[in-house]
Formats: sequence, C-alpha cells, structure tokens
Amino acid sequence: MKKLQFKVSINAPVAKTYDYMLGISSKSTYEQWTALFNPTSTYEGSWGKGNKILFIGIDEKGEKGGMVSKIAENIQNRFVSIQHYGLLKADKEITEGPEVEKWANGFENYTFEENNGTTTVTVDLDTTEDFLDYMNETYPKALNKLKEICEK
Repeated sequence: MKKLQFKVSINAPVAKTYDYMLGISSKSTYEQWTALFNPTSTYEGSWGKGNKILFIGIDEKGEKGGMVSKIAENIQNRFVSIQHYGLLKADKEITEGPEVEKWANGFENYTFEENNGTTTVTVDLDTTEDFLDYMNETYPKALNKLKEICEK
C-alpha cells in the first residue's frame, strides 16, 4: 500500500464543508465532487462510527461495483476515518481473496480544520500501486470540485 495525502483550502465554515463532503443534508453534494472518480458515484449506508457503508458506481458494463467499507471513526466537523475491507462487483460483496487482499485494511481519512472561516480538508489515503497515478490525478480535481460547491 502506498500512502497519499491531498489538501484543499475552502472559503466556507467547517460545518458546511463537512456536510457537503459527506452529503449529510443532501447526498447530491457528495455525488457532485465524487463524480470525478465515476459519474455515477454514490454511497449506500451511513456515516455513523462502526457503520458499514458501500461506495458505489455503475461500471461500463452497467454493473454496480465499488468498495465495501466501515466507518472507523467520525468526529463531527473534525475527522472521518473510512476502513475499506472489501469490493463490490456486480452487486456481490467480496471480502476475501487475492483482489481484496491488496486493499484490505486500507484507510481513507478526512481531517477538517477551520481557521478564520477557511476550512482546510486533508485527505490521507492508502492505495495500491495500480491506482497511484489515477488517485494522484483525480483526487486533486475532486477536491477542487468540493471547494467549488462549498464556496457557492
């Protein structure tokens, strides 16, 4: 696993940024910024600590796929830790096997810090070698989209 970090400064209060990033009030705000990863990106489940959550999209074959995850921690407006432990392929959850082992126990952490009305979001994530270039290219674009919707 490779560790990556991305940061974005958003001219919006932390409560709004947290809400929009996770899609708490409206899932559409989550879907807008994550559309850069997959135009059909969404989630099923909830952000409460200990809850299972599926990060999903429709692939080129029209099948639902994505990550099977657990919310390891959620401190409102401060920190969210997502533990990925499986894959969703064609609507089937796969939580063991060689494909899953590459991702197993990978984390995606969001840290929120507000200073004078500006919120800094720091994303720390584990990724596999195969997804390194994709994440380095796509994550900054997705965070810029989050910035855009929060600053409206």
